[in-house]
Amino acid sequence: MAKVIFGVWDGRVIDNRDKQLFEIEDSPEFAEFDEFDPGNPIKAFMGGKGFFVFARGVTLLDVALCYAKRATSESCGKCTPCRMGTRILEDRLTTLLQGTSTSDALDEIETISEQMSGTSLCGLGQTAAVGLLAMLRHFRDELEREVEGEGHRGRQSCTTYVTAPCIEECPIKVDVPKYIDYVKDGKFTHSVGVVLQKYPMAATCGRVCVRFCEMACRRTQVDEAVGIKVLKRFVADREKYVTDHWFTPELIEKKQPEALKVAIIGAGPAGISAAYHLLLKGYTVEVFEAMTEPGGMAAVGIPEYRLPKEAVLRKEVSIIEALGGRIHYNQRLGQHFTMADLRERGFKAIFLGVGAHKGKGMGIPGEEGSVQGYVTGVKFLLFINHYHINTGLPMELGEKMVVVGGGNVAMDCVRSALRMGVKDVHLIYRRTRDAMPADMEEIEAAEAEGIHFHYLTHPTGLVTEDGKVKAIELVEMEEGEPDASGRRSVRPKEGSEFRLECDFVIPAIGQAVDHSFIAPEDGIELDRWGLIAADETTLATNHPGVFAGGDAVTGPATLIQAMAQGERAARSIDDYLTYGRVKFDPGDRMSQLLRSIRKMNPEYVDRPVKHIYRVKVQELDPEVRTKIFEEVEKPISVEEAYQEAERCMRCYRVYSVVTEK
Repeated sequence: MAKVIFGVWDGRVIDNRDKQLFEIEDSPEFAEFDEFDPGNPIKAFMGGKGFFVFARGVTLLDVALCYAKRATSESCGKCTPCRMGTRILEDRLTTLLQGTSTSDALDEIETISEQMSGTSLCGLGQTAAVGLLAMLRHFRDELEREVEGEGHRGRQSCTTYVTAPCIEECPIKVDVPKYIDYVKDGKFTHSVGVVLQKYPMAATCGRVCVRFCEMACRRTQVDEAVGIKVLKRFVADREKYVTDHWFTPELIEKKQPEALKVAIIGAGPAGISAAYHLLLKGYTVEVFEAMTEPGGMAAVGIPEYRLPKEAVLRKEVSIIEALGGRIHYNQRLGQHFTMADLRERGFKAIFLGVGAHKGKGMGIPGEEGSVQGYVTGVKFLLFINHYHINTGLPMELGEKMVVVGGGNVAMDCVRSALRMGVKDVHLIYRRTRDAMPADMEEIEAAEAEGIHFHYLTHPTGLVTEDGKVKAIELVEMEEGEPDASGRRSVRPKEGSEFRLECDFVIPAIGQAVDHSFIAPEDGIELDRWGLIAADETTLATNHPGVFAGGDAVTGPATLIQAMAQGERAARSIDDYLTYGRVKFDPGDRMSQLLRSIRKMNPEYVDRPVKHIYRVKVQELDPEVRTKIFEEVEKPISVEEAYQEAERCMRCYRVYSVVTEK
């Protein structure tokens, strides 16, 4: 656990300079700040709210200069205080460190820092000088000692990192303000290019992403989050043909030797993401998919009214073959081939990106065996999206359906049921509306379409007659005291049992990974939940050269989380095949440090911002859309895209770490 010698963060001053190291109390807040990487102690940290020094003998001027250099390089140049201020600060700090200026320059630095903080137009300029101001106001004596040559004045090992709250919450760390900046400038091709640096499924993600970035958007403290997902869809749809000439095998430098082949198991979001990045790095990649089409749960689990398959998903996945990759369909690991077979075919690395396609039952009497009118949510969506829409196969669903669950799969089931002609659709959830894990936009859409919601209700039994569903037995629930996580417990309300007549019951309460594809001789370890045991950072399994990610490792997750796992796996496989090991990633480590800092001091908006509410996305009328599978949300116009992009406050932050080596 690191000990703070001195520093300031968000106005909180710590000064232990007059104490011996053993006299300084340990603080849990700095548990992450011992080492940057193994054997490399952290000596100082600087960010948008201040700085900390963890070791004696640190050159404070150099800490500030390292930070200022990165701020200068990141300034967009659109406002004078930031554009000129960062350059002046860098210049003045350089001359001070070189000994060619006197301490009088500190007064100029303080004046420039105050002007930058108070008049810059975006988050970068507003915060770039905060740490330097903290040094000047609280520890000026340290700077003066260094200027006069009494302290240390040498250069130090420094790592810098630029991010924003929205970037940090995005599992794959898309540079959100950057692609929004390009929208502001009308450079839509550049904008979609920023997204394509991270994953190929830009238009898909622009439709179904759960928007972790928007949840972190500081604009929510003013009015509403910036429509980040909407803008992503806008540029991806508008520039949908750019990938036709961007991604061709001829533009990629192939790895030598070409025998460095990689096998990807599963053509879902994790597998496609891994294949995409490996192909861009020049590897020979082959994907093995158990189904007849690519996309995984995105293809068979997300309804057509949210994600058009032919026009969007399949076109984006086709980038894999455009880059020279191969996708083998109807090829299930453990049935059509084994991991030993892949080794014999010359694959040097394997990525297991198998999804969670196995639905869970409710564990209630009556659901045992084969019951007509009872199927899990995953199978229900699979039949609709893969068989009914593609081939026209009929599905008898009756007049009245009950879906049990509160996640996005449950929302997809109830909304799809209406489109399949079910007249009366009910959703059962054991907690309150506010506790539902489903995307709020999906809940509101289901309510608008006429779904009957039964909150604080729990199933207790399935009633069947002649092997067919007749009703579901339910009990009302009541909330108890909050548990350790703050979530309120629920318990059955005595005497509140009732029965709901229905023709069809769908449990949509969770998914599991069917790990029968792993043979005992493969030697791949599973954890206690039946998921593949893989290193949290590298995604390496216990078997050399075998990596795993996506639902097979995390359990059921979101599309963006799966793609992030695929991108992480591609980096690890590249390291493994290049160096024989997975290298340390400074960016990942900086992100860990920031999570620790955010617990200490959350982000807040500390200056006036004009209220401008987000663009409202047009949708098909509920009375129309419940009868068809046509896409519900409509694209925004160019004018609306400009308007929405202008709402971004460009909350970039610069962070730097000074280390021993």
